Amino acid sequence: MNLLLPKTFFFVAILFVTLEASGQNYKPQVKTDHIAIVVADLPASAQFYSEILGLNEITNQTKKPNIRWFTFADGVELHLINRSKEGIQLIKDVHLALAVNDFDAFVNMLREKKVNFENWPGEANSTNSRPDGVKQVYIQDPDGYWIEINDAERF
Repeated sequence: MNLLLPKTFFFVAILFVTLEASGQNYKPQVKTDHIAIVVADLPASAQFYSEILGLNEITNQTKKPNIRWFTFADGVELHLINRSKEGIQLIKDVHLALAVNDFDAFVNMLREKKVNFENWPGEANSTNSRPDGVKQVYIQDPDGYWIEINDAERF
């Protein structure tokens, strides 16, 4: 009988239990790096995100001509990728939520630029407040992606 096998098994069992226990205590610290969306008309989407949402265009590190990169005020990047949107379902429940520093001024800008917006129930040119008191409005980008604009974060 090989006496080495039980000792090896015991060591592996202890190692497994130790790794399993340490994994249960691990809580990742996660922050947003970037968001990537597929768009049908890259120039129209780039114009929307820069002119309506005020995002700054940054260097596209991929150097691919079908991709453009933008950045939010907090440094999170948005990557627009020109490719077929076949199979992508667009519903308001799946949306990007952005906080602005002056909600009323933003809504006035939407009106001035004739950008369609609605509240959560779908009433055109209307805003509403969430149950937590945050004011919100919904717009769609040129590809139909829903974007919630709110005053959740006080700048």
